[in-house]
Amino acid sequence: MSSDDTPPAAAGDVSVTVPRHVAIIMDGNNRWAKRHNLKDYAGHKAGVETIRGVLDEFQKAGVEIVTLFAFSSENWKRPSGEVTALMKLFSNYLDSEIRKLNQDGVRLRFIGRRDRLSKTLLKKMDYAEQATRANRRTSLNIALDYGGQWDIANAARQLAEEVARGERAPDSVTEEALAERLSTSHLPDPDLCIRTAGEHRLSNFLLWQLAYAEYYFCDALWPDFDAEQVQLALRSFADRERRFGGRLDTDQSDEDHERA
Repeated sequence: MSSDDTPPAAAGDVSVTVPRHVAIIMDGNNRWAKRHNLKDYAGHKAGVETIRGVLDEFQKAGVEIVTLFAFSSENWKRPSGEVTALMKLFSNYLDSEIRKLNQDGVRLRFIGRRDRLSKTLLKKMDYAEQATRANRRTSLNIALDYGGQWDIANAARQLAEEVARGERAPDSVTEEALAERLSTSHLPDPDLCIRTAGEHRLSNFLLWQLAYAEYYFCDALWPDFDAEQVQLALRSFADRERRFGGRLDTDQSDEDHERA
């Protein structure tokens, strides 16, 4: 689907408005494990397994792009054993899911830093991106070693270097120029941001890109975020009035009526 195409109507109970791009902060894996008297690794594994079902539901609804916050810049501060387990899960996910992603027409890409990841994982990431690059039905973006502040600073650094080399005038450093240098420059900004597990913050995720997104916070832990939860999030989005800092025509009409 081209960037100028209108997203298709959602399937099932969601029929009014469908977000083109959904960003998700997947939270609650550790708490899920504790509730089930399991080790943290089991919670993260359950969280990875949730991705397939959630992606299927969004595809059915007509969502074109899904971006998952898998590992933040700050997650390196977690216990080394947990970090190692997470990296193993990422590696296993790539091994097990490429065939399914290709079958479903999903293009997989990664955003974030790559200089702190192992060569083995980087090789698998490169292979996954190349193996799915021809798919056009859905774009799945995984934010790995990603931080919104890093993303903005990195884009600003590129612009500063261009100015220093005389390739760009200072007054040409615009919002559009910076956005073109973000790690998501190949994507439209998210329409909807979902965070699970009852937390109400962005945690340094897509800070620039989520400026005008709608937010949906729910108490469900990520491993419990199922088809019903997807529908609830989409219904909530469909009920929103997106103004992007402007005013809807109905608001203007009401104001004119009040003055008359």
